[in-house]
Amino acid sequence: MSVFWRKGYAATSTDDLLRAMNIGRQSMYDTFGDKHRLYLEALERYQRESVAENIRRLRSTASPLAGVEALVIGIIASDKSTRERGCMGVGSICEFGNTDTDLAALRAKSGGAQRKALIERLRHAQAANEIGANVDIERAARFVETTMFGLQVAAKAGASLQSLRDTAAFAIASLRNH
Repeated sequence: MSVFWRKGYAATSTDDLLRAMNIGRQSMYDTFGDKHRLYLEALERYQRESVAENIRRLRSTASPLAGVEALVIGIIASDKSTRERGCMGVGSICEFGNTDTDLAALRAKSGGAQRKALIERLRHAQAANEIGANVDIERAARFVETTMFGLQVAAKAGASLQSLRDTAAFAIASLRNH
């Protein structure tokens, strides 16, 4: 997973994978079938773990909007090398777009669970008057998701920790101001 996360699919060679897993070529093919299947399994694991952590952050506070803020701030790694790896899921989107149906299905599954939890939390924030009654929750959820994607791409491009945190704070403040 870490090799694909760091290098992406295309730049990862079979030899890179064999070294990382410390196995022979035939063992890899017997176990995983091919590089693409191994990538799908690695990405599925990554997304399962990261979505679970994101949902945990989202639900980590009594205040629904503070939970949304914890979600957005929480994806910004403090460690520069981790931060500059970006998000493996966003990396797969940048590399493949919608051209790989297996990846699109995996993204829809994991993204759907996270989106559902985000919408629920935004509705609770609206009910608690933390965001305005006129805020369209579906649009707000798309805004938060797009902000998160952008933060991950900016992190991979080398944006500073402070810059990323400022952007996240601005996004959350914009929800409050409506």
